[in-house]
Amino acid sequence: MFAFAWILLLAASTVVDVVDEVYQIPANEWRYVELGLNQRPALVHAHFQVESGPPQVRLALMRREDLERLRGGLPHGVIEETDPAASGSFTPHIRGPGDYVVVVDNPADAPAAVRLRIWLDFGVRPVQEVTQLSPRRQLVVILLSFATFFGIVTWSARRLLRGIRR
Repeated sequence: MFAFAWILLLAASTVVDVVDEVYQIPANEWRYVELGLNQRPALVHAHFQVESGPPQVRLALMRREDLERLRGGLPHGVIEETDPAASGSFTPHIRGPGDYVVVVDNPADAPAAVRLRIWLDFGVRPVQEVTQLSPRRQLVVILLSFATFFGIVTWSARRLLRGIRR
């Protein structure tokens, strides 16, 4: 019975470790880790620490399409990125399903050994979206509504009065 309870507890866990290992990154090169987020929204926790080599490593989260552009030397998009440093982390909230990658970039002229840890947290509550206009926009909407209403009433009254006079 105790084993069954333990299995249920593990199955209910919302945190998934993706990677926790040391990567050898040659000078002026980059490596990547794939994140297949085809389920539900998640927080992507990514942390790196340079264990040896120059302290100029960068971490970036991007879509798989952007990785292909990076590979081809074309302009590419980035969802989240750290500054070049000896360590760093980010925690963006990925809302849509898709193929994402975390890129570890070593722009220095010497190789680096980088410990990379990435984990996903699926237990994040959805972020509340804005459901109300600002007071200034509310006023604009009200004024436009009144102007439209009174414009239609005036136009209709003129048409009715013209019809009655004939």
